[in-house]
Amino acid sequence: MSIQERKPRILIVEDDEAILNVLSLFLSYAHFEVRGARSGREAMELARSFDPQLIVLDLNMQPVSGWEVLHWLLVNRLSPPIRVLVLTASTRLSEQIRGLEEGAVDYLTKPTQPSVLVERIRSILSMSDEALLSLLQKRLLQQRRVLEQLLQSDKDGFFY
Repeated sequence: MSIQERKPRILIVEDDEAILNVLSLFLSYAHFEVRGARSGREAMELARSFDPQLIVLDLNMQPVSGWEVLHWLLVNRLSPPIRVLVLTASTRLSEQIRGLEEGAVDYLTKPTQPSVLVERIRSILSMSDEALLSLLQKRLLQQRRVLEQLLQSDKDGFFY
């Protein structure tokens, strides 16, 4: 297989083995080369040796969390940079904003349809760095506005 025909490499970081297995199987069928890591520590090791183009990252893991993996990726600035799609159970807007600020390019909440995950991955991989940066800036601005509106509503007493 030539380099041009090589499948995109995806690293799935998920501590729930059942979810990891389902996602790995589904992404393999979608013509990605897939590796799985069951911990943040394992993800950091595989990020160097497997050289993925994208990481699907759960945030809530022990002992090394997905947040620590995001920070590690930011500090180590691997070349080429690895794009990160967060896939986690947390629906809190503040965590979504934090995830994007700390280097994730997208944020999906569990449960999600595997087909949605595949389409997001394909979309992320097809974007230029410049287009991706522009999209991230727009998303962060929108989410900050929503958060500010929610905070203002809370100050006005609408949530009591």
